[in-house]
Amino acid sequence: MGRLVFSHFLTISNSSPHLATSLCYGGFQIRRWKRPSSIPQHRLLSARNGSGFRCCCSASLLQSAGPETSPSSVKKRIVSGVQPTGSIHLGNYLGAIRNWILLQNTYDTFFFIVDLHAITLPYDAQQLSKATRDTAALYLACGVDTSKASVFVQSHVRAHAELMWLLSSVTPVGWLNRMIQFKEKSRKAGDENVGVGLLTYPVLMASDILLYQSDFVPVGEDQKQHLELTRELAERVNHLFGGRKWKKLGGRGGSVFKVPEPLIPPVGARVMSLTDGLSKMSKSAPSDQSRINLLDPKDVIANKIKRCKTDSFPGMEFDNPERPECNNLLSIYQLISGKTKEDFAYRMKMTDRDMNWGTFKSLLADALIDHLQPIQVRYEEIISDSAYLDGILAEGAMKAAGIADATLNNVYQAMGFLQR
Repeated sequence: MGRLVFSHFLTISNSSPHLATSLCYGGFQIRRWKRPSSIPQHRLLSARNGSGFRCCCSASLLQSAGPETSPSSVKKRIVSGVQPTGSIHLGNYLGAIRNWILLQNTYDTFFFIVDLHAITLPYDAQQLSKATRDTAALYLACGVDTSKASVFVQSHVRAHAELMWLLSSVTPVGWLNRMIQFKEKSRKAGDENVGVGLLTYPVLMASDILLYQSDFVPVGEDQKQHLELTRELAERVNHLFGGRKWKKLGGRGGSVFKVPEPLIPPVGARVMSLTDGLSKMSKSAPSDQSRINLLDPKDVIANKIKRCKTDSFPGMEFDNPERPECNNLLSIYQLISGKTKEDFAYRMKMTDRDMNWGTFKSLLADALIDHLQPIQVRYEEIISDSAYLDGILAEGAMKAAGIADATLNNVYQAMGFLQR
Protein backbone atom coordinates (compact mmCIF):
# COMPACT_ATOMS: atom_id res chain seq x y z
CA MET A 1 0.00 0.00 0.00
CA GLY A 2 2.93 2.29 0.00
CA ARG A 3 1.55 4.46 2.73
CA LEU A 4 -1.78 4.59 1.02
CA VAL A 5 -3.92 2.24 2.91
CA PHE A 6 -6.35 0.89 0.63
CA SER A 7 -7.89 3.14 -1.58
CA HIS A 8 -10.78 0.76 -0.48
CA PHE A 9 -14.17 0.19 -2.39
CA LEU A 10 -19.70 0.35 -7.36
CA THR A 11 -22.04 -1.72 -8.18
CA ILE A 12 -23.83 -2.88 -11.17
CA SER A 13 -26.54 -5.15 -9.89
CA ASN A 14 -27.20 -8.01 -7.56
CA SER A 15 -26.03 -10.37 -10.26
CA SER A 16 -24.89 -13.92 -9.82
CA PRO A 17 -21.39 -14.24 -8.35
CA HIS A 18 -20.47 -16.19 -11.46
CA LEU A 19 -21.04 -13.10 -13.60
CA ALA A 20 -18.46 -12.42 -16.26
CA THR A 21 -15.35 -10.54 -15.53
CA SER A 22 -15.57 -7.06 -16.99
CA LEU A 23 -18.13 -4.31 -16.50
CA CYS A 24 -17.84 -0.55 -16.86
CA TYR A 25 -19.48 2.31 -15.03
CA GLY A 26 -18.64 6.00 -15.09
CA GLY A 27 -15.23 5.40 -16.56
CA PHE A 28 -14.23 2.74 -14.04
CA GLN A 29 -13.40 -0.78 -15.06
CA ILE A 30 -14.72 -3.37 -12.66
CA ARG A 31 -12.64 -6.49 -12.71
CA ARG A 32 -14.64 -9.16 -10.95
CA TRP A 33 -13.22 -12.30 -9.51
CA LYS A 34 -15.36 -15.39 -9.89
CA ARG A 35 -16.08 -17.19 -6.69
CA PRO A 36 -18.05 -20.21 -5.67
CA SER A 37 -21.25 -19.97 -4.30
CA SER A 38 -25.09 16.43 14.05
CA ILE A 39 -24.03 20.04 13.13
CA PRO A 40 -26.34 23.09 12.92
CA GLN A 41 -27.31 23.69 9.35
CA HIS A 42 -25.61 27.07 9.19
CA ARG A 43 -22.30 25.40 10.07
CA LEU A 44 -22.40 22.93 7.26
CA LEU A 45 -20.25 24.33 4.48
CA SER A 46 -20.83 22.27 1.39
CA ALA A 47 -17.65 21.05 -0.26
CA ARG A 48 -19.45 21.54 -3.50
CA ASN A 49 -18.84 25.24 -3.08
CA GLY A 50 -15.08 24.64 -3.04
CA SER A 51 -13.13 25.01 -6.20
CA GLY A 52 -11.22 22.25 -7.84
CA PHE A 53 -12.26 19.28 -7.30
CA ARG A 54 -5.47 2.04 0.90
CA CYS A 55 -15.90 -0.68 1.06
CA CYS A 56 -19.18 -0.95 -0.85
CA CYS A 57 -22.21 -2.45 0.72
CA SER A 58 -25.76 -2.91 -0.39
CA ALA A 59 -26.87 -3.61 2.58
CA SER A 60 -29.19 -3.68 5.26
CA LEU A 61 -27.44 -4.49 8.51
CA LEU A 62 -27.30 -8.19 9.21
CA GLN A 63 -29.63 -8.07 12.21
CA SER A 64 -31.49 -4.90 11.41
CA ALA A 65 -35.21 -4.91 10.92
CA GLY A 66 -36.87 -2.26 8.86
CA PRO A 67 -39.14 -1.64 5.92
CA GLU A 68 -38.22 -3.63 2.85
CA THR A 69 -36.80 -1.75 -0.09
CA SER A 70 -36.36 -2.84 -3.64
CA PRO A 71 -32.77 -3.75 -4.62
CA SER A 72 -32.69 -0.90 -7.11
CA SER A 73 -33.40 1.67 -4.37
CA VAL A 74 -30.62 0.52 -2.01
CA LYS A 75 -27.33 2.32 -2.54
CA LYS A 76 -24.16 0.32 -2.46
CA ARG A 77 -21.59 1.44 0.05
CA ILE A 78 -18.01 2.59 -0.52
CA VAL A 79 -15.47 2.95 2.28
CA SER A 80 -11.95 4.17 1.65
CA GLY A 81 -9.13 5.87 3.50
CA VAL A 82 -5.64 7.38 3.43
CA GLN A 83 -3.03 7.37 6.19
CA PRO A 84 -2.24 10.63 8.02
CA THR A 85 1.52 10.21 7.67
CA GLY A 86 3.37 12.85 5.71
CA SER A 87 1.54 15.10 3.30
CA ILE A 88 -1.13 13.84 0.94
CA HIS A 89 0.56 13.81 -2.43
CA LEU A 90 -0.43 13.74 -6.07
CA GLY A 91 -0.46 9.93 -6.13
CA ASN A 92 -2.99 9.79 -3.27
CA TYR A 93 -5.12 12.42 -4.98
CA LEU A 94 -5.12 11.03 -8.52
CA GLY A 95 -5.10 7.38 -7.48
CA ALA A 96 -7.79 7.57 -4.81
CA ILE A 97 -9.31 10.80 -3.59
CA ARG A 98 -10.34 12.24 -6.96
CA ASN A 99 -12.09 8.96 -7.76
CA TRP A 100 -14.07 9.31 -4.53
CA ILE A 101 -15.61 12.51 -5.84
CA LEU A 102 -17.17 10.58 -8.71
CA LEU A 103 -18.29 7.69 -6.53
CA GLN A 104 -19.96 9.81 -3.85
CA ASN A 105 -22.58 10.95 -6.34
CA THR A 106 -23.96 7.44 -6.75
CA TYR A 107 -23.02 5.44 -3.67
CA ASP A 108 -23.36 5.53 0.09
CA THR A 109 -19.82 6.67 0.86
CA PHE A 110 -17.64 6.62 3.97
CA PHE A 111 -14.15 8.13 3.76
CA PHE A 112 -11.91 7.94 6.79
CA ILE A 113 -8.43 8.79 7.98
CA VAL A 114 -6.73 5.51 8.81
CA ASP A 115 -4.71 6.56 11.82
CA LEU A 116 -4.50 3.01 13.25
CA HIS A 117 -2.63 1.92 10.14
CA ALA A 118 -0.27 4.88 10.50
CA ILE A 119 1.39 3.51 13.65
CA THR A 120 2.57 0.20 12.17
CA LEU A 121 5.89 1.84 11.28
CA PRO A 122 7.87 4.42 13.32
CA TYR A 123 5.96 7.72 13.47
CA ASP A 124 5.99 11.06 15.27
CA ALA A 125 3.42 10.89 18.07
CA GLN A 126 3.49 14.67 18.46
CA GLN A 127 2.39 15.08 14.85
CA LEU A 128 -0.21 12.31 14.50
CA SER A 129 -3.18 14.37 15.70
CA LYS A 130 -2.29 17.36 13.53
CA ALA A 131 -1.67 15.15 10.51
CA THR A 132 -5.06 13.51 11.03
CA ARG A 133 -6.85 16.86 11.01
CA ASP A 134 -4.85 18.04 8.00
CA THR A 135 -5.80 14.90 6.07
CA ALA A 136 -9.47 15.32 6.89
CA ALA A 137 -9.35 18.97 5.78
CA LEU A 138 -7.73 17.93 2.50
CA TYR A 139 -10.47 15.36 1.89
CA LEU A 140 -13.02 18.17 2.06
CA ALA A 141 -10.86 20.61 0.10
CA CYS A 142 -10.48 18.09 -2.72
CA GLY A 143 -14.25 17.83 -3.05
CA VAL A 144 -15.61 15.26 -0.62
CA ASP A 145 -19.14 16.54 -0.03
CA THR A 146 -20.44 15.93 3.49
CA SER A 147 -24.03 16.03 2.25
CA LYS A 148 -23.20 12.88 0.29
CA ALA A 149 -20.34 11.25 2.20
CA SER A 150 -19.37 10.66 5.81
CA VAL A 151 -15.84 11.61 6.87
CA PHE A 152 -14.41 10.24 10.11
CA VAL A 153 -11.27 9.07 11.89
CA GLN A 154 -10.66 5.31 12.01
CA SER A 155 -9.74 5.22 15.71
CA HIS A 156 -12.97 7.07 16.59
CA VAL A 157 -14.94 3.94 15.62
CA ARG A 158 -13.77 1.30 18.09
CA ALA A 159 -15.30 -1.55 16.09
CA HIS A 160 -12.33 -1.44 13.70
CA ALA A 161 -9.88 -2.54 16.41
CA GLU A 162 -12.32 -5.02 17.99
CA LEU A 163 -13.10 -6.79 14.74
CA MET A 164 -9.40 -6.94 13.95
CA TRP A 165 -8.81 -9.00 17.11
CA LEU A 166 -11.66 -11.37 16.28
CA LEU A 167 -10.39 -11.82 12.72
CA SER A 168 -6.81 -12.27 13.97
CA SER A 169 -7.95 -15.32 15.93
CA VAL A 170 -9.00 -17.09 12.73
CA THR A 171 -6.23 -15.82 10.41
CA PRO A 172 -3.53 -18.43 9.71
CA VAL A 173 -0.05 -16.98 10.23
CA GLY A 174 0.98 -18.47 6.90
CA TRP A 175 -1.51 -16.19 5.14
CA LEU A 176 0.19 -13.15 6.63
CA ASN A 177 3.72 -14.36 6.01
CA ARG A 178 3.07 -14.44 2.28
CA MET A 179 2.19 -10.72 2.13
CA ILE A 180 4.71 -9.08 -0.18
CA GLN A 181 4.50 -5.64 1.45
CA PHE A 182 5.27 -7.08 4.88
CA LYS A 183 8.38 -8.74 3.48
CA GLU A 184 9.52 -5.55 1.74
CA LYS A 185 8.88 -3.21 4.67
CA SER A 186 10.29 -5.53 7.31
CA ARG A 187 13.45 -5.95 5.23
CA LYS A 188 13.86 -2.17 5.03
CA ALA A 189 13.17 -1.64 8.73
CA GLY A 190 15.23 -4.61 9.90
CA ASP A 191 13.44 -7.66 11.31
CA GLU A 192 14.43 -6.90 14.89
CA ASN A 193 12.68 -3.51 14.72
CA VAL A 194 9.43 -4.64 13.11
CA GLY A 195 6.31 -4.56 15.26
CA VAL A 196 3.57 -7.18 15.16
CA GLY A 197 1.24 -4.51 13.79
CA LEU A 198 3.07 -4.50 10.48
CA LEU A 199 2.45 -8.24 10.12
CA THR A 200 -1.24 -7.97 11.09
CA TYR A 201 -1.82 -4.77 9.10
CA PRO A 202 -3.82 -6.67 6.42
CA VAL A 203 -6.16 -8.04 9.10
CA LEU A 204 -6.96 -4.49 10.18
CA MET A 205 -7.55 -3.59 6.55
CA ALA A 206 -9.92 -6.56 6.28
CA SER A 207 -11.85 -5.35 9.31
CA ASP A 208 -12.09 -1.87 7.77
CA ILE A 209 -13.75 -3.38 4.72
CA LEU A 210 -15.88 -6.14 6.24
CA LEU A 211 -17.37 -3.97 8.99
CA TYR A 212 -19.38 -2.16 6.32
CA GLN A 213 -20.41 -5.27 4.30
CA SER A 214 -18.63 -4.07 1.18
CA ASP A 215 -19.68 -5.12 -2.30
CA PHE A 216 -16.75 -3.56 -4.14
CA VAL A 217 -13.39 -2.25 -2.99
CA PRO A 218 -11.45 0.37 -4.98
CA VAL A 219 -7.84 -0.75 -4.65
CA GLY A 220 -4.58 0.12 -6.29
CA GLU A 221 -2.49 -2.55 -7.94
CA ASP A 222 -0.34 -2.80 -4.81
CA GLN A 223 -3.37 -3.59 -2.65
CA LYS A 224 -4.80 -6.48 -4.65
CA GLN A 225 -3.06 -9.05 -2.47
CA HIS A 226 -4.50 -7.51 0.69
CA LEU A 227 -7.98 -7.61 -0.81
CA GLU A 228 -7.48 -11.26 -1.68
CA LEU A 229 -6.74 -11.87 2.01
CA THR A 230 -9.88 -9.95 2.98
CA ARG A 231 -11.98 -12.14 0.69
CA GLU A 232 -10.40 -15.30 2.05
CA LEU A 233 -11.04 -14.17 5.63
CA ALA A 234 -14.69 -13.37 4.86
CA GLU A 235 -15.19 -16.81 3.33
CA ARG A 236 -13.37 -18.48 6.23
CA VAL A 237 -15.56 -16.79 8.86
CA ASN A 238 -18.70 -17.56 6.87
CA HIS A 239 -17.67 -21.22 6.70
CA LEU A 240 -16.63 -21.55 10.35
CA PHE A 241 -19.43 -19.56 11.97
CA GLY A 242 -22.14 -18.72 9.46
CA GLY A 243 -25.20 -20.53 8.14
CA ARG A 244 -26.93 -23.02 10.45
CA LYS A 245 -24.21 -22.68 13.07
CA TRP A 246 -25.05 -19.02 13.54
CA LYS A 247 -28.78 -19.70 13.42
CA LYS A 248 -28.51 -22.21 16.26
CA LEU A 249 -26.98 -19.44 18.36
CA GLY A 250 -30.00 -17.21 17.77
CA GLY A 251 -28.73 -15.36 14.73
CA ARG A 252 -30.35 -15.03 11.36
CA GLY A 253 -28.05 -17.55 9.68
CA GLY A 254 -26.52 -17.13 6.26
CA SER A 255 -23.26 -15.30 5.63
CA VAL A 256 -21.72 -13.28 8.43
CA PHE A 257 -19.77 -11.18 5.92
CA LYS A 258 -20.33 -10.20 2.33
CA VAL A 259 -17.32 -11.18 0.18
CA PRO A 260 -16.13 -7.97 -1.53
CA GLU A 261 -15.10 -7.59 -5.15
CA PRO A 262 -12.20 -5.44 -6.43
CA LEU A 263 -12.63 -2.16 -8.25
CA ILE A 264 -9.46 -0.92 -9.96
CA PRO A 265 -9.64 2.48 -11.67
CA PRO A 266 -8.20 2.10 -15.19
CA VAL A 267 -6.22 5.35 -15.07
CA GLY A 268 -4.37 7.06 -12.27
CA ALA A 269 -4.28 4.07 -9.95
CA ARG A 270 -0.49 4.17 -9.81
CA VAL A 271 1.28 7.53 -10.06
CA MET A 272 5.02 7.03 -10.05
CA SER A 273 7.90 8.85 -8.36
CA LEU A 274 9.41 11.95 -9.96
CA THR A 275 12.87 10.54 -9.35
CA ASP A 276 12.24 6.94 -10.45
CA GLY A 277 9.56 6.04 -12.95
CA LEU A 278 9.58 2.42 -11.76
CA SER A 279 8.70 3.24 -8.13
CA LYS A 280 5.32 4.38 -6.86
CA MET A 281 5.01 7.94 -5.56
CA SER A 282 5.10 7.50 -1.80
CA LYS A 283 4.97 9.48 1.43
CA SER A 284 7.65 7.24 2.89
CA ALA A 285 10.23 7.92 0.16
CA PRO A 286 13.21 9.69 1.78
CA SER A 287 13.38 12.49 -0.80
CA ASP A 288 10.58 15.05 -0.94
CA GLN A 289 11.71 15.70 -4.52
CA SER A 290 10.10 12.37 -5.47
CA ARG A 291 6.54 13.65 -4.99
CA ILE A 292 4.24 16.63 -5.47
CA ASN A 293 2.44 17.31 -2.20
CA LEU A 294 -1.01 18.85 -2.51
CA LEU A 295 0.04 21.77 -0.31
CA ASP A 296 3.37 22.48 -2.03
CA PRO A 297 3.75 26.21 -2.91
CA LYS A 298 3.89 27.23 -6.57
CA ASP A 299 7.65 27.69 -6.65
CA VAL A 300 8.23 24.29 -5.06
CA ILE A 301 5.99 22.57 -7.61
CA ALA A 302 7.74 24.33 -10.49
CA ASN A 303 11.17 23.42 -9.12
CA LYS A 304 10.27 19.76 -8.56
CA ILE A 305 8.96 19.40 -12.10
CA LYS A 306 12.00 21.21 -13.49
CA ARG A 307 14.34 18.81 -11.70
CA CYS A 308 12.34 15.58 -12.16
CA LYS A 309 13.95 12.66 -13.94
CA THR A 310 13.39 12.30 -17.69
CA ASP A 311 15.18 10.42 -20.46
CA SER A 312 17.28 11.12 -23.54
CA PHE A 313 14.88 9.72 -26.14
CA PRO A 314 13.60 12.19 -28.79
CA GLY A 315 9.98 13.29 -28.54
CA MET A 316 7.40 11.96 -26.10
CA GLU A 317 5.17 8.90 -26.14
CA PHE A 318 2.85 6.89 -23.90
CA ASP A 319 3.25 3.25 -22.92
CA ASN A 320 6.83 2.64 -23.98
CA PRO A 321 8.24 0.25 -21.33
CA GLU A 322 11.71 1.63 -21.96
CA ARG A 323 10.52 5.13 -20.99
CA PRO A 324 8.83 4.86 -17.56
CA GLU A 325 9.50 8.49 -16.59
CA CYS A 326 8.08 9.76 -19.88
CA ASN A 327 4.93 7.69 -19.46
CA ASN A 328 4.52 8.83 -15.86
CA LEU A 329 4.82 12.55 -16.61
CA LEU A 330 2.52 12.31 -19.62
CA SER A 331 -0.04 10.37 -17.55
CA ILE A 332 0.03 13.02 -14.81
CA TYR A 333 -0.50 15.76 -17.38
CA GLN A 334 -3.31 13.76 -18.99
CA LEU A 335 -5.09 13.33 -15.64
CA ILE A 336 -4.62 16.91 -14.46
CA SER A 337 -5.58 18.50 -17.79
CA GLY A 338 -8.47 16.16 -18.51
CA LYS A 339 -7.08 15.40 -21.97
CA THR A 340 -7.00 11.95 -23.50
CA LYS A 341 -3.95 10.25 -24.94
CA GLU A 342 -5.41 10.88 -28.37
CA ASP A 343 -5.73 14.63 -27.65
CA PHE A 344 -2.09 14.85 -26.65
CA ALA A 345 -0.91 12.75 -29.60
CA TYR A 346 -2.86 14.99 -31.98
CA ARG A 347 -1.34 18.12 -30.45
CA MET A 348 2.15 16.67 -30.80
CA LYS A 349 1.50 15.77 -34.42
CA MET A 350 -0.17 19.01 -35.51
CA THR A 351 1.43 21.78 -33.48
CA ASP A 352 4.19 20.73 -31.13
CA ARG A 353 5.96 18.01 -33.02
CA ASP A 354 9.33 19.14 -31.74
CA MET A 355 8.30 19.76 -28.12
CA ASN A 356 11.27 19.11 -25.86
CA TRP A 357 11.39 18.27 -22.18
CA GLY A 358 11.92 21.87 -21.13
CA THR A 359 8.78 23.01 -22.91
CA PHE A 360 6.72 20.10 -21.63
CA LYS A 361 7.89 20.49 -18.03
CA SER A 362 6.79 24.13 -18.07
CA LEU A 363 3.40 23.06 -19.44
CA LEU A 364 3.04 20.38 -16.77
CA ALA A 365 4.09 22.66 -13.90
CA ASP A 366 1.56 25.33 -14.95
CA ALA A 367 -1.21 22.72 -15.20
CA LEU A 368 -0.41 21.36 -11.73
CA ILE A 369 -0.26 24.81 -10.12
CA ASP A 370 -3.57 25.85 -11.68
CA HIS A 371 -5.25 22.61 -10.59
CA LEU A 372 -3.98 22.55 -7.02
CA GLN A 373 -4.39 26.26 -6.19
CA PRO A 374 -8.17 26.09 -5.50
CA ILE A 375 -7.65 23.01 -3.32
CA GLN A 376 -5.02 24.85 -1.29
CA VAL A 377 -7.29 27.89 -0.80
CA ARG A 378 -10.19 25.67 0.32
CA TYR A 379 -7.91 23.75 2.68
CA GLU A 380 -6.85 26.94 4.45
CA GLU A 381 -10.50 27.91 4.95
CA ILE A 382 -11.39 24.52 6.45
CA ILE A 383 -8.35 24.02 8.69
CA SER A 384 -8.83 27.48 10.20
CA ASP A 385 -12.38 26.58 11.32
CA SER A 386 -11.67 23.90 13.92
CA ALA A 387 -15.25 23.73 15.22
CA TYR A 388 -16.57 22.99 11.74
CA LEU A 389 -13.98 20.26 11.09
CA ASP A 390 -14.50 18.66 14.51
CA GLY A 391 -18.25 18.60 13.90
CA ILE A 392 -17.84 16.92 10.52
CA LEU A 393 -15.61 14.22 12.02
CA ALA A 394 -17.91 13.62 14.99
CA GLU A 395 -20.99 13.32 12.80
CA GLY A 396 -19.20 10.97 10.42
CA ALA A 397 -17.94 8.75 13.26
CA MET A 398 -21.44 8.55 14.76
CA LYS A 399 -22.96 7.35 11.49
CA ALA A 400 -20.13 4.91 10.81
CA ALA A 401 -20.27 3.47 14.34
CA GLY A 402 -23.97 2.67 14.01
CA ILE A 403 -23.26 0.49 10.98
CA ALA A 404 -20.00 -0.99 12.24
CA ASP A 405 -21.42 -1.90 15.66
CA ALA A 406 -24.29 -3.83 14.10
CA THR A 407 -21.83 -5.93 12.09
CA LEU A 408 -19.56 -6.42 15.10
CA ASN A 409 -22.44 -7.60 17.30
CA ASN A 410 -23.37 -10.18 14.68
CA VAL A 411 -19.77 -11.45 14.61
CA TYR A 412 -19.68 -11.75 18.39
CA GLN A 413 -22.94 -13.70 18.30
CA ALA A 414 -21.88 -16.00 15.46
CA MET A 415 -18.57 -16.74 17.21
CA GLY A 416 -20.41 -17.80 20.37
CA PHE A 417 -19.74 -14.93 22.78
CA LEU A 418 -22.10 -14.22 25.65
CA GLN A 419 -24.24 -11.32 24.50
CA ARG A 420 -24.05 -8.07 26.44
